[in-house]
Amino acid sequence: MLTQFMLFAEGLAEAVEELSVTVTNATAGGQPSAMEYTLLLTIFLLAVFVGFEIITKVPPTLHTPLMSGSNAISGITLVGALLTIKMDYGWFAQTLGFLAVVLATVNAVGGFMVTHRMLEMFRKKKG
Repeated sequence: MLTQFMLFAEGLAEAVEELSVTVTNATAGGQPSAMEYTLLLTIFLLAVFVGFEIITKVPPTLHTPLMSGSNAISGITLVGALLTIKMDYGWFAQTLGFLAVVLATVNAVGGFMVTHRMLEMFRKKKG
């Protein structure tokens, strides 16, 4: 079972690395076109609106699981930052990758600490 998981994880890491190389090669040839900027702006704005709608519709009793889930998603930032450090894009990219690792770690750990404190409020007091 563990071997299958390791093979899956290695395959996933290779796929992410290939995707990041493809994206880097696509934008390394110069300035992105107006169409690429429009596409990226559209995706960003859709993500903002969808995120706002989802967060505002969540009842207060589900804020703790929502926060826990968003902290887990924040861990994905760590994976991307580690891949940036691993790949040889120059010292500037590696510096930004290191900064991203530090900030994403602080974000994830701090978020889980706050989630833990929120869960403590729901525990029954002894005595």
